[in-house]
Amino acid sequence: MAERVALGMIGCGFFAQNHLNAWQDLKPEGVDIVAVCDVDPERARAAAEKFGVPRWYTDAAVMFRAEQLGLVDIATQMQSHLPLVKLALSHGVPTIIQKPFGQDIAEVREMVAAARAQNTFLAVHENFRFQKPLRRIAEIVRSGAIGTPTWARVSFRTGYDIYAGQPYLAEQQRFVLIDLGVHVLDVARVLLGEVEHSTAELQRRNPKARGEDTATMLLRHTSGAVSVVECTYGSRRLPDSFPETLIEVEGDKGAIVSRIGNKVEVTINGRMEVLDEDPAVLPWAERPWHVAQESVLATNRHMLEALRAGRPAATSAEDNLKTFALVEAAYLAAGKVKPQA
Repeated sequence: MAERVALGMIGCGFFAQNHLNAWQDLKPEGVDIVAVCDVDPERARAAAEKFGVPRWYTDAAVMFRAEQLGLVDIATQMQSHLPLVKLALSHGVPTIIQKPFGQDIAEVREMVAAARAQNTFLAVHENFRFQKPLRRIAEIVRSGAIGTPTWARVSFRTGYDIYAGQPYLAEQQRFVLIDLGVHVLDVARVLLGEVEHSTAELQRRNPKARGEDTATMLLRHTSGAVSVVECTYGSRRLPDSFPETLIEVEGDKGAIVSRIGNKVEVTINGRMEVLDEDPAVLPWAERPWHVAQESVLATNRHMLEALRAGRPAATSAEDNLKTFALVEAAYLAAGKVKPQA
């Protein structure tokens, strides 16, 4: 039987609830949530009570000194990622960090270097890769069933009021590209491989947002394939596809098109098959969030398996640096460089 893993959770806010539920589901597989931490004592206390966690903290440094952790999961706002990751690595604790990895590529490179220097597991919780429909699409592409991929579109367009649950997003100077675009750019990498060059256009359509709320990118992959990658919280179309990512992939033998409702159409040699890739609704999940919530469980399970096997996660720090480089390139291409005082 595998040794049990003592897990600490840093961040007990909106999306962290999904992380905590998923880790609880992995208790039979050897995970024990031994501590939670949040700068807001009420949030930390409430999470400890809700999930039956024995200890809660408001200071991560205190938690690391007091606990013997086998893994820490950090789900906080991006400005805290660099100091928290460096703190965790300084204690030799394997670390999972929510996306976006950092505020800019300099921070990301610093964290990658720190993990390398400490020879410690560091992975990014890039859960879009683990959504059931996306896993199936990637599997079909890798199988060669549609031949050599030549073109793709990865689209997340919604009018969902993201600000209601995460109001801080409206205050970010770097917004939809770094928060949501990082997901869809990662999917493009998974489907078509690494990128040779790219361009981007950013828009701010909602006056309440300080940063861009719409991003459209065009990527030329090293294979020669081209992808269009787009994301927005400013769409006004019905039906609204939230929170699904809609994908089209064309190859020289066929094509894949995903539709609202987690349906995947696969056309090969002129014949189409429709696959139902709607994930199960977990006991703690609800529609339409279930596709994202199930992916959190799949991501956490993958991280646990990678850690135990002594291998990097699919979304390791080194791998996610390549995705984050696409985010940075898009800001540069659109002339949205972070001011340097």
